[in-house]
Amino acid sequence: MKANSEISDYFSDIIKISQTINENNIYKLAQAINKLRKNKGRIFFLGVGGSAGNCSHAVNDFRKLCNIECYSPADNVSELTARINDDGWESSFANWLKVSKLNHRDAIFVLSVGGGNLEKKVSMNLVEAINYSKKKRSKIFGIVGRDGGYTKKKGNEVILIPPVNKNKVTPHVEAFHAVIWHCLVSHSLLQSNKTKW
Repeated sequence: MKANSEISDYFSDIIKISQTINENNIYKLAQAINKLRKNKGRIFFLGVGGSAGNCSHAVNDFRKLCNIECYSPADNVSELTARINDDGWESSFANWLKVSKLNHRDAIFVLSVGGGNLEKKVSMNLVEAINYSKKKRSKIFGIVGRDGGYTKKKGNEVILIPPVNKNKVTPHVEAFHAVIWHCLVSHSLLQSNKTKW
């Protein structure tokens, strides 16, 4: 049956991604986050669409399991939409980071499929946030897909989800956001508190 073969193909893709993802880069990201925590830095998770929801979940896990101070602009819909309405989409994240006093001890952590694209003017709020982070000398972390876009180009530790199926890039990348951050918060370098279950 076609429906069953589609499901089988989807999970085959998941296996391929799991087997080809760069595990050493994930470990380097864990080390960088551990160093940030030791320096009393904060993490600001940035994403749009489904990735914004992933940011909220990641904030919870890094705060609760790793004792790292974390925030996401997506968690305050009133402020975010007021900034978009009054100042525009492109500056919404950067201006939010300014009020949060982003500094050299902190990091932004971009969860995105494309990672932003300056030339195509896609996810410009991510692009401007990355530029502001560079200016403030904060770290730039990320989990992205395809070629990683602006995040991969400008970031310090950025995980690229291998594109194994061009028709399933978004669901694969957004699913692996969760796989990788759960790997990180469960790693002995980072996990400080036990899970309930």
